Amino acid sequence: MNTLTNLIAATTLVAVLSAPTASFAADEYNVSVGTTLSSAGVALRGGDAVALATGKSVVAGDATFTAEHDGVAYYFTSENTMKQFKADPGQYLPQFGGFCAFGVAINKKLDADPHFADIVDGKLYVFLNAVAFGKYLEDKEGTLAKAYENWPAMHRVEVAEVNS
Repeated sequence: MNTLTNLIAATTLVAVLSAPTASFAADEYNVSVGTTLSSAGVALRGGDAVALATGKSVVAGDATFTAEHDGVAYYFTSENTMKQFKADPGQYLPQFGGFCAFGVAINKKLDADPHFADIVDGKLYVFLNAVAFGKYLEDKEGTLAKAYENWPAMHRVEVAEVNS
């Protein structure tokens, strides 16, 4: 590369790294895996949200196919699933900001593992682990009702404050 090309590349990288990120409250979303060049945290532990929300499987996404929504990055396995997501993100987003639905029902913001997920009425719910998922399965309707009741009061509150 010539000097001008290097200068342009360096300037572009600095601009991208110093650009402000989307403005949302701390811990509004569960982003448990790394960050992107834009500083957006990655949701669903890097799993493909479209594959998960359509009940196909839990598959790792590829950073090559990244889409950001509301300041959160989502990885996809292909350009096709990335385009599906971009066309209608709400169809594929996990409920409760990607936090464990059972955790929200008991007033906690807990991490969630996409391997423990359920789709109810076309909505994706994720859970901490097999134990939380089992508790949810004991009373799906009651757990989700309680989670929806609790979520508005905890949605924009930091994890440490909610879990204290």
